[in-house]
Amino acid sequence: QVQLVESGGGLVQAGGSLRLSCAASGTIVRVNTMYWYRQALRKQRELVASIGRSGYTDYADSVKGRFTISRDNAKNMVYLQMNSLKTEDTDVYYCKADVQTTQSISSARGYWGQGTQVTVSS
Repeated sequence: QVQLVESGGGLVQAGGSLRLSCAASGTIVRVNTMYWYRQALRKQRELVASIGRSGYTDYADSVKGRFTISRDNAKNMVYLQMNSLKTEDTDVYYCKADVQTTQSISSARGYWGQGTQVTVSS
């Protein structure tokens, strides 16, 4: 089994910064692409950023220039540095990882964390 645990959420004023962390553990052979999503109540989950194993990154237009995704392959961790936060960034943030649990690529599947609340006050 694979577990993902997020940390680093909290309450911050608009213009402030937060850094989210997510650690993957369990029966892991290889972690491929890692992601950060966010979701507000009664809204669809939105992809915020992704990072490939080699470090290739992609961002939602709404966070470009403000958020930075990074990862530590040795520790199976992914981070999201969030700067210049806005009230509209208030959401539950989830990490996701595409994880292989055997040497076969066919074992790869997506695993989700439980989410961490980010609240930005005006």
